[in-house]
Amino acid sequence: MKDFIKNTIAATLGTIIGFMFLSFCGLLFIILLAVSGSSIPTLTPNSVLKIELNGALEERYQSSPLDELLSEDYPTLSLEQILNSISRAAKDKNIKAIYLDAGSLTQATPAMAEEIRMALAEFQKSGKPIISYGDNYTQTNYYICSVADRIILNPSGQISWQGLVSEPIFFKELLQRIGVKMQIFRVGSYKSAVEPFTNTEMSEANREQIQSYLGSIWNNTLQAVSQSRKLDKDTLNQFADHFLSLSPATEMIQKGLADTLLYREEVKDLLKKELKLKDDPHIITPTDLEEMPQNIGKKEKVAVYYAFGDIVETPSSMNLAEIASKQVCRDLGELTEDPEIKAVVIRINSGGGSAYASEQIWHSIQMLKAKKPVIISMGGMAASGGYYMACAGNEIITLPSTLTGSIGIFGMIPDASTLLKEKLGLNFDAVKTNKHADFGTLSRPFNPEESALMQRYVESGYDLFLKRVADGRNMSQQQVKKLAEGRVWTGEQALQNGLADRAGTLQTALERAAQAAKIKNYSVETYPKPQKWYEALLQDKQTDYVQSSLKSALGEYYKAVSFIKKVKQMDPIQARMPFDPNIK
Repeated sequence: MKDFIKNTIAATLGTIIGFMFLSFCGLLFIILLAVSGSSIPTLTPNSVLKIELNGALEERYQSSPLDELLSEDYPTLSLEQILNSISRAAKDKNIKAIYLDAGSLTQATPAMAEEIRMALAEFQKSGKPIISYGDNYTQTNYYICSVADRIILNPSGQISWQGLVSEPIFFKELLQRIGVKMQIFRVGSYKSAVEPFTNTEMSEANREQIQSYLGSIWNNTLQAVSQSRKLDKDTLNQFADHFLSLSPATEMIQKGLADTLLYREEVKDLLKKELKLKDDPHIITPTDLEEMPQNIGKKEKVAVYYAFGDIVETPSSMNLAEIASKQVCRDLGELTEDPEIKAVVIRINSGGGSAYASEQIWHSIQMLKAKKPVIISMGGMAASGGYYMACAGNEIITLPSTLTGSIGIFGMIPDASTLLKEKLGLNFDAVKTNKHADFGTLSRPFNPEESALMQRYVESGYDLFLKRVADGRNMSQQQVKKLAEGRVWTGEQALQNGLADRAGTLQTALERAAQAAKIKNYSVETYPKPQKWYEALLQDKQTDYVQSSLKSALGEYYKAVSFIKKVKQMDPIQARMPFDPNIK
């Protein structure tokens, strides 16, 4: 007994001392990070902006000193930060060139990659060179880097070039095995978001629309690479058909896909030689540029409001990118009343979500538009609920490869009665005062009358969606119906059929907003205001690192796995495109 008490006391004291030591170390780390983060990087002559295209690309991301300290398995990149850094590099005389370091860029939709490439092409008008290096180029990274003045490949490296594929994942048989069946209510033959839960392969209508938008995106890819590399589009298609990805690096030089074979450590010497410098160039990053002040002394402002991720009514607890209607509506209300904000650009990158939340945001945009110009900038996708938001703006600016449209809604409610009764052995009984008091219970599927009520509710929501689009685009509802039924279009196709107004980037949208507000000397304010890194640390930064590890482990399957977790939290009526276009 004495030994037990002695061991217990020793273990308790050891735990307390260990906890105190870890707490002290944690506090020390935070102090050191705060002190180290207080110094602002400076821009010296002969600087080179190095952009690492490696990690998960998101529309917007607030970096933290802990990212590097904790050695994230899978870094997260900010499209906003990359685009801003390219724009500043073109104007700053101290920055002599851009150096692209091609790693493995994931979660980048074709339009997100396209916007980076377009920004780099605009940078070249400054007369400054772009140098690209890759140990191995993924197809997405090669598309971006093909704009460079010189493409360098590792002597043992590869360039992936095989064309595009969309390979959705279907969950029907998995759900059957666990005793769950999805009850589906939808409008539109192209509304394929439900197919992963009802089919084991694509419907013909879905296959038709995917073939259409893949063809549009691939044609834009071929056109861009053809112009930069001086190669015929047919030749590039032949390269893809012959799967050059496994060819030796020397063949990439022979075929004109790359210019030079060098090892990584030799790139700095090449930069020094190309820029005719006496000393090594001073390498800076997009994060360094972000920390340097700009836009000082300009009173009139154009706001850019970032709306990206799933559209929900209230934020989930999963720390994912979401457009939460309650918060967005409050934010847009504040922008409406801010006298210094002369115009607003709403940047949308969303495949949709809750139909109810989409309608609330549409209403807030309408109120904002009544007081000041609202220009929509469509990013990687602005489809279904994302397009519901977009159609409320004064003007829609789209990238050619943006996925948009998907005008339609559906209801998807799980029937878990087989799982509960046959798999788990649970039985249910009920006493009710009214006919539909147990509507939506998990213990049984909908009966025919309830199914008819749900279908009528979905059709009513679809009619409202059509009206919103018709009013916003100055079309009749019959015209909109021909473009609707859930069909997904590219931005290039949307410009042809009237769902968008002008091709361009976020910068294009800013220029159009300033013109609409009749202002020239203005600063750009971004919203929602990003949290300080230490604020995020005190809240849920740990979740970010858990998600980062999952992304690293699951790769392209991360979205599918995380979606399964989200299904139970979703509103039953959804305005969303296929959950993951899964374009590779």
